[in-house]
Amino acid sequence: MEIRYHGHATFELADADTSVLIDPFLTGNPKASIGADALNPSAILVTHGHGDHVADVVPIARRTGAPVLAIVELAAEFGEQQGVDARDINLGGTVSFDWGWVKMVPAWHTSTTPKGTVNTPAGLLVNFKGVVVYHLGDTALFSDLRLVGKRAPIDYALMCIGGHYTMDRFDAVDACELVGAKTVIPCHYNTFPAIEADAEAFKADVESATGSAVVVLAPGESHSA
Repeated sequence: MEIRYHGHATFELADADTSVLIDPFLTGNPKASIGADALNPSAILVTHGHGDHVADVVPIARRTGAPVLAIVELAAEFGEQQGVDARDINLGGTVSFDWGWVKMVPAWHTSTTPKGTVNTPAGLLVNFKGVVVYHLGDTALFSDLRLVGKRAPIDYALMCIGGHYTMDRFDAVDACELVGAKTVIPCHYNTFPAIEADAEAFKADVESATGSAVVVLAPGESHSA
């Protein structure tokens, strides 16, 4: 399985048969590594409704027929208003797929879609064919992050570090200690000037303070799990 980083908070979990796309923001993303038309996911997962996480959800879902998993208010907007195959879920819920399962967990943030739908932000714990990946979504540091890995030990945490709209790289070191993932991949940084961050300094701080390894990916790069 490969974890592909497409820039900002957009990731793809993929093997030869299946592709799961998380928070597709490619159109309008100055650091995007690929165009939305080049992706053909088996499913799309959404952490929350801000434009820099949902920009390409509907065009990709309509083109490919991929189901979209999102919290209930977002699923209603995607399905009822925009005609995609939307599957709803809420905090604490788990949905099974033929490739694994997804559990929705809390995140501390805000969220309103470009169309005005208010929704609750979340993180996603994803079991992709036995590899457990935790996409924290957009979040501040909060103590309940330590509870997420009790469901299943976390192999990879995809973690925001950019500050300003989310926790910064210093709070993210504490988040790494709480989450306890084997490997952390930073995201949600350097897309815009307001969220510039030093990922290599983050890596050094995490690896000196915790038992987690950090893999820094540039947009377009992949990590083999």
